[in-house]
Amino acid sequence: MRYTDSFGFEWNRFSKTQLDSSNGTRRSRDAFIEKTGWRLEDLRGKRVLDAGCGMGRFAEIAAEAGAEVHAVDLSEAVFAARENLRHRPNVHIYRADIMALPFRQETFDFIYSIGVLHHTPNTRRAFEALIPLLRPGGHIAIWVYSMKLQLLVGGRILRILTPHLPKETLLRLSRIAIPLYRLHRLRRIGIVTGMILPTSVDPDPKWRWLDTFDWYSPRYQWKHTDAEVEGWFKEAGLIDIKRGHIPVSVRGRRP
Repeated sequence: MRYTDSFGFEWNRFSKTQLDSSNGTRRSRDAFIEKTGWRLEDLRGKRVLDAGCGMGRFAEIAAEAGAEVHAVDLSEAVFAARENLRHRPNVHIYRADIMALPFRQETFDFIYSIGVLHHTPNTRRAFEALIPLLRPGGHIAIWVYSMKLQLLVGGRILRILTPHLPKETLLRLSRIAIPLYRLHRLRRIGIVTGMILPTSVDPDPKWRWLDTFDWYSPRYQWKHTDAEVEGWFKEAGLIDIKRGHIPVSVRGRRP
């Protein structure tokens, strides 16, 4: 089984949950700005690579800003992305591996990867594969899981099993996050339930169902520190390296 299969399953089941144009919020737009540190107006007319687009939530934001977006994903999530963004002529979607993307070197003005690289076999190698695609003066921003995001004891034990469950079974089990929300939010009992069975506590029921499945399903789920990722940027020869206020979000520029 391909390590991205869970994401194809996930994003075709929750194809519009996190899509701003569908849910009527600005949550994905705000997350894009927070995790890249970029101004949307700077993307207008630029060639942008979305490295791991899922169902297209962030590609939509970049396209709306006026960028020419090239969005890639290794999973069947590309089918959801194509459906969600089919009316946007400035979005081009490819099914491709981040480790071997079908683009010439120095193609892109901006490259971003939000919540993706830590789900590959090797986060650093996936990051390094993106650098040659960046034009001189171009910008790159990534967000990966922080060491501070470690699941509580119960979650770590469950993850020994959950990536190997049939996806339909795990999807049904993950739905427990919806009713558990009330227990997790209680001052005393919530501490206990959160340790035994950690789930998302997002206020939106469908969003926390999705988030919980997303926590427990991936084969790879590496975690990193700001200092570690900043080191990758420096060793890749990037400059103007800045750490975002959300761990672990780092951006830089190719000289």
